[in-house]
Amino acid sequence: MATNRQYDQEYKIQAVKLAKEIGQAKAARELGIPKNTLYTWIRANRLGNLDLGAGSQPPKSAMTLNEELITLRKQVKDQDKEIRRLKEENEFLEEASAFFAASRLKSAKMKG
Repeated sequence: MATNRQYDQEYKIQAVKLAKEIGQAKAARELGIPKNTLYTWIRANRLGNLDLGAGSQPPKSAMTLNEELITLRKQVKDQDKEIRRLKEENEFLEEASAFFAASRLKSAKMKG
């Protein structure tokens, strides 16, 4: 009968770090834990539910995150600019609509 083992948080963190270094299957084999258990911990880390602590990202990954942040900030800036432009166009169209509605009303009164 299989026994459900409980692993403490530090063990999970070290296991995930090892799996990132040598691969999931090899780490599970060396630690004597099921691959699915290790996979669950790796997935929890990826989803942000298992924090590996400071310095857990390799420099290449950290650089990628910085580039992503720069890209996202540029997108937000571009979207803010687009929102301002659309608001201005909307105001113009509302004014034009009011002008033409008043013009039609004036024209109808003159004919009638």
